[in-house]
Amino acid sequence: MTSQANLPAAAPPRLHECPDCGQFQAVPALAPRMTVTCLRCDSVLRRTQTDPVGVPLALYCAALVLLVITAVAPMMSVSRSGLHHEANLFSGPVGFQKHGLWELAALVLFTTIGAPFITVLGNIYVLTGINRANPPRNLRVVFGFLQRLRPWSMIEVYLLGVFVAYTKLQDLVHIETGAGLWSLAALLLTMIAADAVSDPQAIWDMMDRRGLTRIGADAPGPSALACEVCGLVGRPAAGGRCRRCLFRLHHRKPDSIARTWALLFAAVVMYIPANVYPVLSFVQLGAGQPATILEGAQELLDSGLWPLAALVFFASVAVPMMKLVGLGFLLISTQRRSTWRLRDRTTIYRMVRWIGRWSMIDIFMDSLLVALVQFGGLVHIDPGGGAVAFAAVVILTMLAAECFDPRLMWDAAGEGSRITARGVVTGGAGEHDGPIGAEAHA
Repeated sequence: MTSQANLPAAAPPRLHECPDCGQFQAVPALAPRMTVTCLRCDSVLRRTQTDPVGVPLALYCAALVLLVITAVAPMMSVSRSGLHHEANLFSGPVGFQKHGLWELAALVLFTTIGAPFITVLGNIYVLTGINRANPPRNLRVVFGFLQRLRPWSMIEVYLLGVFVAYTKLQDLVHIETGAGLWSLAALLLTMIAADAVSDPQAIWDMMDRRGLTRIGADAPGPSALACEVCGLVGRPAAGGRCRRCLFRLHHRKPDSIARTWALLFAAVVMYIPANVYPVLSFVQLGAGQPATILEGAQELLDSGLWPLAALVFFASVAVPMMKLVGLGFLLISTQRRSTWRLRDRTTIYRMVRWIGRWSMIDIFMDSLLVALVQFGGLVHIDPGGGAVAFAAVVILTMLAAECFDPRLMWDAAGEGSRITARGVVTGGAGEHDGPIGAEAHA
């Protein structure tokens, strides 16, 4: 059921800024299992949960156990001509490091082990600390950092990379799955469930009630800013930092257009060698043939594995191109102050930001192939320079999407919002003297 959210007198509404369009909206106290969306661009402002502490804590504890099992237990083992190799989470980074590609080793290590471990341990620390008699004062900083880290934990992308690598290895070596692969799949489901039942705003509210923050009252005046990390709307503290999470406040992301253009141009430059130079070299009995990303997809297609060929082509060729074109379109339309289809352009931005990490499938697949297929003069697989360039494209486009501020599209089109002493005033089609409501979905 959809209804216009009422603002009960007993629970004054909290002011929120939509992170996608910049519209300030008053969100009332909500019952559990409700979703509040922006009236202007349909962005989700908040989803409430029945138990925002206990259920996520149990899931993160289970995820920690599964992550340890996945890290140490073999996911796959391969054998050929009496030789045998096993691979776990650490095998990919080690394989890249042995070939001198420390950049890829560090990237795979951080996105598959470092970021997930920090995410799981950090959330356990926050959710257990929030109910202690004397909660640690640094909970707000830790929790704010975890919100920034979320895009870089790529367990689900890694699992797809493992699946593609398994399929490519079937005709090359004898392969068996291990406990690590099943724990990885269970870890993925657990992390998805933990994310689905989490309510970050409820945790911030608990910190406020426990006296861990000094936010005071919301200040809908000319100096009020919305925090991009915790969502608090109010006056900055000393040094221009948020009173709740201590992250620096900005009206809009600083130098958003210039920084996004710089990162986008660098990604375009790296996109050429990423598709021209080989990402892998398959060498058998002394003879080998380097393969580019497109040739790898063609190999899967020739083997009759057209679904996997389509997946590799989409994730490794089409998605990077879509991100480059999409970000370029958003930048140009913003600079031209276009008013054309603002909601649709905001949806494009959400898609570009969400889909960017999935291009890492090819890098994760390469890491496993390089680690497992090392049988001396019989057969071995070596990484190529194209893999480094391709990884650079993925990271640069992800950073570009993070640097771009979609609120600038609405500002440039004259649809921005501003706060006055009287409440929220919206530009564009009309003005309102009081705070506007948000659309709530039960």
